[in-house]
Amino acid sequence: MRMQVAPDVETLREYLSRHNGIRGIEILEPREIERAVRVFHRDGFVVVRDILTPEQTEFLRSGANEVIADILTLDPERSGNRGSHRYSFGESSLTRAMLHRPEWQMLIDLPTLTPIITALFGSSEYMVRSGGGDFCLPGAHGYQPLHSDMRDREEAGTPNSAFADRRGHLTTRDLPCPYICVNFMPTDSTRLNGPTRQILGTQHSREPFPSPDEEPEWMRLSTVCPAPAGSVQIRDVRTWHGGTPNVSEDVRAIPNIEYYAPWFREPVRPCISWEDRRKLSEHGQRLTRYVVAHSSEELVTGHVLGATPPRFVGVR
Repeated sequence: MRMQVAPDVETLREYLSRHNGIRGIEILEPREIERAVRVFHRDGFVVVRDILTPEQTEFLRSGANEVIADILTLDPERSGNRGSHRYSFGESSLTRAMLHRPEWQMLIDLPTLTPIITALFGSSEYMVRSGGGDFCLPGAHGYQPLHSDMRDREEAGTPNSAFADRRGHLTTRDLPCPYICVNFMPTDSTRLNGPTRQILGTQHSREPFPSPDEEPEWMRLSTVCPAPAGSVQIRDVRTWHGGTPNVSEDVRAIPNIEYYAPWFREPVRPCISWEDRRKLSEHGQRLTRYVVAHSSEELVTGHVLGATPPRFVGVR
């Protein structure tokens, strides 16, 4: 039986079903490496299908659902840690990552994905920063304000942000891509289940983010859908993006793995045990060399609700 929804949400659902999604979205195949590089540097992100096999997709979906169930036991009110009904996997973990889980470990060095990441960085000497992602429940009816996942030191107000040009000439926006996030889709990305909105070509923009009241409607509808399960969204984290309403009846989860360019570093924390790292491929072990716990240390895992949620904007 279909659940009852408020009239304004039903109106939003009907509107999104007709208009949501980037028009002419390009969804590539894993073999199209050169094309993936072109699209990524043009748009700030690229979508590639069939990165995961059906078996891998089901393994990831099952593992994500298990983690989601554990997190939700801590939050019966569904307040979320990214706004109502929205959650960060990483900020829900005591390690601030999910790399202690075999489902996330599987994603680190996939034969369908590694050649693309290597081509994007122009080198195989990049590194894993972390692995997490997010999920939103049915009932997440707000829009997350547009933002990027990287800031200069002065913006961030913390010494943990690595880049600062004392001359004021350069920002992280002027650099080659320093930091890539790969979001995996264990289920189809649809017009209704909260697909990420991405604003094409904004990775180098120095313009301020439009406020929720200023954001034009075309940006709200600039979402990465439809895309099939097993696909990935590979994104330059500087590109403007934000969460959108999940007016479907299903949870939408997008686990991720994050990578730093060979020449870029910021502080990281241990998030994979010494024993688990030894199970990875040789390349996977090299990628995780900075985030592995010492062999003498036990990696303490578990779930918390995490950080204070950012402001979200409700249905208009």
